[in-house]
Order: sequence, then C-alpha cells, then structure tokens
Amino acid sequence: MSGKGKGQPFGGKAGRGKGQKGVSKSTKAGLQFPVARIGRYLRSLKKTSRVGVGAPVYLAAVLEYLAAEILELAGNAAKDNKRSRIVPRHITLAVKNDEELNRLLGNVTIAGGGVLPNIHAVLLPKKVAKTSSAPSQDY
Repeated sequence: MSGKGKGQPFGGKAGRGKGQKGVSKSTKAGLQFPVARIGRYLRSLKKTSRVGVGAPVYLAAVLEYLAAEILELAGNAAKDNKRSRIVPRHITLAVKNDEELNRLLGNVTIAGGGVLPNIHAVLLPKKVAKTSSAPSQDY
C-alpha cells in the first residue's frame, strides 16, 4: 500500500471528475430548507461539542413542514378574504384558528397581525320574545 489512489497521477483521493457539480445535503435529503446552513448554526451554538450528521437534516425537515403548514393555512385565509397576497393578518388568522398551531405559537405576537374577531356572549344584545298581542306593523 503506497497510499496513492487508483490511476491518480499525484496521489490523493479520487475526485468527482471534471465538470461534475456537487450535490447539496438539502438535495440528498429532498428538502428545500438549507441543511448545511442549519448544521453550521447548530455547531456555532457552543452548547455541545459534537453534532450528528442526521440532526440538521431532521431539524430542517421539521422547520420546512411547519413553514409549509403555516403558509398553506395563511394562503387559504388570504383566499377567503379575496386577496392574492399573504399579509401578517392572514398568518395570524391561520395560526389562531388551528388548534395545534395555536398551542405551539399561542404566546407569539405577530407584528401587524391584529386579533381574532370575538365578541363575548354577555355583551351581545338580549333577544326579546315576540308576543302575539302587539299590533302588527305590516300594512
């Protein structure tokens, strides 16, 4: 074993070859969120000295799922209001009307989101029972 690679004139590992591009970790995982960037951020936290190779992939998948879920519900809220763009109000309506997202993001304040329309039942006007002894107003 001389340590030289197969057919490599200068030794070292066999590369990808000429003109071939690398494949990103996000593409390998089938995700849109950046796996390598999330892994870099995890390593920069200094909470632990080691980060496994699967941790950033899993975290990117979870973040991508949450973002897709919120955007889908916010898009539905925008469509209900006859709008083509999602604004913070639609995100607030989406989060507050979904039980699980409300539990996750219940204490989060979204800037420009407003509040859910809600009138307490006590404040509503009382319905008066109609009596048949009153003269009719119909002419």
